[in-house]
Order: sequence, then C-alpha cells, then structure tokens
Amino acid sequence: MSLPFRLPVLVLSLLTALAGTLAGTPAGAQQAAPLAVVASFSVLGDMVREIGGSDVTVTTLVPPGGDAHVYQPRPADAKRIAGARLVMVNGLGMEGWLDRLIAASGYRGPVVVVSDGVTPQTMQAEADHGHNHGHNHGHSHGPRKAVVTDPHAWQNLANGAVYARNITEALAAADPAHADAYRTRGSAYLARLKELDAWVKAQIAAVPAEKRRIITSHDAFGYFGRAYGIEFLAPVGISTDAEPSAAGVSRLIRQMRREKIRALFVENMTDQRLVRQLASETGAELGGTLYSDSLSPAGGPADTYIGMFRHNVPAMAAAMRKN
Repeated sequence: MSLPFRLPVLVLSLLTALAGTLAGTPAGAQQAAPLAVVASFSVLGDMVREIGGSDVTVTTLVPPGGDAHVYQPRPADAKRIAGARLVMVNGLGMEGWLDRLIAASGYRGPVVVVSDGVTPQTMQAEADHGHNHGHNHGHSHGPRKAVVTDPHAWQNLANGAVYARNITEALAAADPAHADAYRTRGSAYLARLKELDAWVKAQIAAVPAEKRRIITSHDAFGYFGRAYGIEFLAPVGISTDAEPSAAGVSRLIRQMRREKIRALFVENMTDQRLVRQLASETGAELGGTLYSDSLSPAGGPADTYIGMFRHNVPAMAAAMRKN
C-alpha cells in the first residue's frame, strides 16, 4: 500500500488513541465488561447490586417471591452459573440444592459464602421429619430432637454488615480494576445498615417488653428475635418443606389463647393456610405479610434488603401493641 493510502489510517489511529486517553481508557483497550455475578436468592442479589453498582451484572437464581429452601433448579440456571465469574451463596445449609447445580454447570470459579464470619444460631427440630415447635417449653413428649443450624442470619442487621463486607472484598478480589469503587460503595452501604439497625432498635424499644411476641409461618426470624428482643413462634420449623405436627399446632393454639398473642403474620413465600387456621382457632387477626427469605418483586413494598426491614418492622410493632 502506497504512502497516500497509509496516511489516513495513521491519522485515524492517532485520533483514536487521543480519544481513549481523554476518556481515561488506554489506547487499544476495550471497555471492560461488567463482572458477571450469580447470587443464590433475592436478598443476596440486592446486596450485590448495591455494592457492585454499574461494575457488575447480577443474576438471581431464586427470584423475588421464591422459596430458596425448596427451589427446583432449571437447566437455564446451570447455564447462568457456567457464564458467571463469581457465585455468591448464603451458606449455613440454606441452599441444599446448589452444590449439585454448580457441579452440573461445570463452573470452576470462586463460590463465596457471604455468611462467613457470622456466629450461627441453632435450634431444636424433630430429628425424624424435621418438624420444629419453635421453643422448648419444658415438654419432654414428642419425637427425638436434633440441633440444627438456622440459616436466616441476614435477619440481624449486624450480620447483614458481615455479608456486605464479604461481598465487597469478593468483588474487589475478582475485579481489582474496580476495587476502589466496590470499597467506596461498600462503606456507604455499611453506613446505611448501621443507621437502619439503630432505627429498628428504636422502633422495637417503643413496644412494651411483655408484648413482644409474634407468630409467623415458619422459623425465619430467630436472628431478628435475639438481636431485637422479640419472641417468635411458628408452627413450622426453619425449612418450609417441613410439615407441622398436629400436636405442635395444638400446643401453639393453646399458648396463643393462654398468653393472648394477637400478632400473627404470613410470610410472602409460604403457604398461608396454616396461619389462617391459627387465626380462625384463636380469634387473632392477621397483621399482614412479612418478608423473610425473599424480597418482593421490583416496585413492591420490600424490593430491597433495606426496604424489607422498613416494611416489616412497623408492621410488627403495630401488631405487637395489640397483644
């Protein structure tokens, strides 16, 4: 090719290099694609989006309104994991189906357990079929009990802060070019969680201690109860795939009548029939819907982790005052 034909190409290359320099992008380098992250369920997905910002794309396997305890993975989920650079899970026995899914996908990248560093809570469940009566009130009858780990650690905002730190450092390690941005957003998010934690404590403190009892669909609020001073009772144990025993439900009904417990809630991802039976048997009124294991769809009342607390806590406080 002769010189006259080479000059325009040379000029174009120089202009491209200059434009890249002015934009902060090295000459010849393409804009890096966002980090592809898969999160096991909606609470984690929201936290990753908050901290990752525009530097990540997040796919959530269990969608808002879904139940991570009993989720049935689809072939498309394996494909999503295979295309990810980072997979984030809750751990603590929450996603019993996920190890097989990851193995089937062929994924070989990091799997981050965001609850790492949390002090797990345990509780008793019936060893033969996983039932859980919530509390041991001195009864020695019934099936043999087993100690199980409660996976719902995010319900204590102090643990939510542990999750946020783990997410921040995992993103920074996987994408060093944007590490400073992840840490800046992570610090801002931690400040919001600290402010929210103080607000929750103030809301609950305004309820007399003797009234702080709530019935929910399953035992998802153990960490919340210990952190903020509320006794939660449930006819179903930690996992929603457990079936309540007739004896356990009868004991709960008697306790509700005896202690005049009026604060009764359904959860967004559980079957409402049993809670409605409790309401019918005891005369208690349903206080509405609580979001525990799953966020609401976008635009709903609890479509973020922070929004979940902003929705749940006032509803809890209002219902407990009726006890």
